[in-house]
Amino acid sequence: MCDRAQADKLSVNSRWVIVTVVCVLALSALGWLPASAGASGARSSGTAEQIAWVRRAATRFVSAELAGDGASACEVLAAHLRASEHGRTCAQRWDAQLRRLLREPGGRARMRAQKAAIPAAAVTVRGAVASIALPTPLMGSSSRFVWSENCWMLND
Repeated sequence: MCDRAQADKLSVNSRWVIVTVVCVLALSALGWLPASAGASGARSSGTAEQIAWVRRAATRFVSAELAGDGASACEVLAAHLRASEHGRTCAQRWDAQLRRLLREPGGRARMRAQKAAIPAAAVTVRGAVASIALPTPLMGSSSRFVWSENCWMLND
């Protein structure tokens, strides 16, 4: 059994722990603390498997962009975006676009920032459509995916 001084000390320490936990939870709820990978799942909707699929597809796409690999970028695109246009294949169009993007001042840095943001980005899945919240859209105007061909494909 403890004496009164030890009980008072324990009481003060317990209150400090409780106050600290409450403050951390409040700051987290307000969005003032950086989100960890585990916390980002709370902001996402859909099953863990769906969210992981979307993140993998986004990572594959950005990795292909950083490598200047139009063919690999096209593998992540929905079928209608992979179609040939004006005699040019999807890979040819993306190779040309990626050469331009990678030459732009800050182009490579923007792609790296996108890639770094993917693991913690909020993913929203509604039926066969999903989106990922990134600092900039994956295709200039969209970070939307559709479920087709038994995987998540980037769509416009």
